[in-house]
Amino acid sequence: MLELCVMLKEIRVKRAAQHNLKKIDVRLPRNRLIVITGPSGSGKSSLAFDTLYAEGQRRYIECLSAYARQYIEQVEKPDVESIEGISPSISIDQRTISSNPRSTVGTVTEIYDFLRLLFARVGIPHCPRCGRRVSSQTSQQIMRRIFDSFPGEKVRILSPVIKGRKGEYHRLFEKLRKKGFLRLRVDGQFREVEEEIILERTKKHNIEILIDEIKVASDSEKRLEEAVNQSLEISEGDLLLINKEGREIYYSLNLLCPYCEISLPELEPRTFSFNSPYGACPRCNGLGFLTILDKWGDVELTEETCPVCKGGRLRGESMAVKVGGKNICELSSLPTTRLIEKLSSFKFSSSEELIVSRIKKEILSRLDIMNELGMPYLQLSRTTASLSGGEARRVRLAAQVGARLRGVLYVLDEPTIGLHQRDNSQLISLLRNIRDEGNSIIVVEHDEQTIRSADFILDLGPGAGEEGGFKVAEGRLESILASSDSLTSQYLKGEKCIPVPGKRRKPKGWLVILKAAEHNLKDIDVRLPLSVMTAVTGVSGSGKSTLVYDILYRSLLNILYKARQRAGQHQEILGVDLVDKVISVDQKPIGRTPRSNPATYTGLFTSLRQLFALTPESRMRGYSASRFSFNLSGGRCEECQGAGVRKIEMHFLPDVFVTCDRCEGKRYNKETLSVRYKGKNIADYLEMTVDEAYNYLKAHPILKRKLGTLKRVGMGYIRLGQPAPTLSGGEAQRIKLTKELSRKNTGKTLYLLDEPTTGLHFDDVRKLLEVLSELVSLNNTVIIIEHNLEVIKYSDYIIDLGPEGGEKGGWIVVQGVPEKVARAEKSHTAQFLKRALAGGRKTHRKRL
Repeated sequence: MLELCVMLKEIRVKRAAQHNLKKIDVRLPRNRLIVITGPSGSGKSSLAFDTLYAEGQRRYIECLSAYARQYIEQVEKPDVESIEGISPSISIDQRTISSNPRSTVGTVTEIYDFLRLLFARVGIPHCPRCGRRVSSQTSQQIMRRIFDSFPGEKVRILSPVIKGRKGEYHRLFEKLRKKGFLRLRVDGQFREVEEEIILERTKKHNIEILIDEIKVASDSEKRLEEAVNQSLEISEGDLLLINKEGREIYYSLNLLCPYCEISLPELEPRTFSFNSPYGACPRCNGLGFLTILDKWGDVELTEETCPVCKGGRLRGESMAVKVGGKNICELSSLPTTRLIEKLSSFKFSSSEELIVSRIKKEILSRLDIMNELGMPYLQLSRTTASLSGGEARRVRLAAQVGARLRGVLYVLDEPTIGLHQRDNSQLISLLRNIRDEGNSIIVVEHDEQTIRSADFILDLGPGAGEEGGFKVAEGRLESILASSDSLTSQYLKGEKCIPVPGKRRKPKGWLVILKAAEHNLKDIDVRLPLSVMTAVTGVSGSGKSTLVYDILYRSLLNILYKARQRAGQHQEILGVDLVDKVISVDQKPIGRTPRSNPATYTGLFTSLRQLFALTPESRMRGYSASRFSFNLSGGRCEECQGAGVRKIEMHFLPDVFVTCDRCEGKRYNKETLSVRYKGKNIADYLEMTVDEAYNYLKAHPILKRKLGTLKRVGMGYIRLGQPAPTLSGGEAQRIKLTKELSRKNTGKTLYLLDEPTTGLHFDDVRKLLEVLSELVSLNNTVIIIEHNLEVIKYSDYIIDLGPEGGEKGGWIVVQGVPEKVARAEKSHTAQFLKRALAGGRKTHRKRL
């Protein structure tokens, strides 16, 4: 019994060997805030996500029925001997949030779902045409309107019994047969009740019973009255009329505008959903923008706002429903702080208050969480595709915190990314609150303040790739600081640091943006220096991405490359003739399929295949470079089509990927694998890390340059053939940077980077800055959006936006060299930059 109690107080991992982990044993305290740190590629994510999260998720899913499991993507068992004391797990990692245009901040956090419920329960409907308040009608009033609208016409009276619901409805059809009904309409098609009707269980259906087909005339008034009453009774208040032209008119006992004679459906949560046909604008199908078909026949979203809903996404009937004088679209467009004020000001009657009190409380508590996470400026209507990586991660965190779960293992990947130092303590406080509610929290983090705030720290290393995967230090902060082997400890104690440059580079020209006014920018004139490194700083939502990407990047694409991007609002940009090229190095994936990898993306694989084609054995056999591609027939294994694995579909179990028995996972046929260079075949090179491959291939200038650049940006630990989907956003960005660095330099190139330090250890940040500094020395310009103090203090020039986020942001607070910015009184950035420049790495000195 004692052993059981001890076990429940900690998570025990025995001989973890996932990826580069060296069969390590780990004991982590439960219900504590745990930080796993170490150099990039040391095995942090392998332990946190691929081992602990994967096993917690796998065990939870195994508790579900076989029926439920077939709808859930399941994870493989991690490479570990045993794990004890683990809870069901939830991860918030660096995967980008959904780019689906239907996904918004409100839908991800589920706040919009509660808003829909609020409007369905206490919303006041108005006529979408005249704006008057709408009230219910009687069956006699419906009769009179039918007589007035369709005199002498033959009409069909139908009773809607199923509206947009999933199911097969065998019992309903049987019931209708027994009651003597003859015909019905199923999903728009008239069917005989006696025929066998088979519906797909997982699709939504509409079913209406044909009550009568009758001519509207005085001699058939009694028959029409019976049909109307029967329809209203069966459907509990609804009636559908179809005239001879096929026009459908909806009547209801519930709501009608007496002036415009427009009947409105009963208010339900789906009435306010832009993802449901019952709420979505019929013109744009709930997207808010018009769509076109591209040259491949795929639907493509344009930047033209829908003329019907004006971007609101909903039907006119839905937008005519109001609470507190506002419709749901107007509330969703308010920043979080304004929405809290508006909802708190709403007054309801005593009976309404009983209904809405819990709904309102749920909405406000989730909005408060968004504020605590540094997102007071976000609107619920904002699409998730427009969020930065840090914002997306915190939106997902807000959704999880709002669920108020207990006894869960949360695994987070760098939650401080994109967060200003001023807001960082709020995030740590929130994580502690989650911990205090009975949850365990594991955070993979490089941020100094978060590391110092942890209850328990696990430092992995000592290096990356094959040189990592070991436990270097563990315990409370004091234990980590006492370790002489820990690279993290050396930076925390100040034994190592990134020095402040002795001399700042001088600009060789200026790009000037006049009257920048997109989103929250306040008609500002911005001077961007050329041939130097510039950091654009400020709190979240201050307008950094709007300035750099929406205005500067899109405008330069249009000017330099004749693109047709919609640039953000501004008057003009001066000094464009001083720039030849503009390159954005973002964190989007380098490829969507496992066939894409660092070697193929950087062009390194082409050079490697050409090298193999020049070997004596290849020349003797007549092999060209294409022979060594796993995407082309000839050299690849045809059994697995060059994938190395075969997929076996299991109905009630997760799909199984088994190693191809013909090529044994090497992707190539035996003839291709028999060709060797320095004793290694092409598959061996793809399995090597960058560091290992460099030692074999450094005699070849092109390969040496590409591999050397990958090493210099801290990517020496990744495998050349590592599938693109397994790379983090930060890794993808640095691989893209490598590709750009490998090109022939022309100078006068403008590089734009968004938080390139994502996923980087202190020591790797130093390496990255050296590479970026080299770019600038070649007469290029680098503009970085950053919160990392090491990058900011190293930059030649700073543009600090703010002073706050959202409506209170969009101004230039201060600009100039770091020493000047650090003296600014009203800048939040300056407060922390001052300490960084002084060289004293204090407890609160860290990512801004």
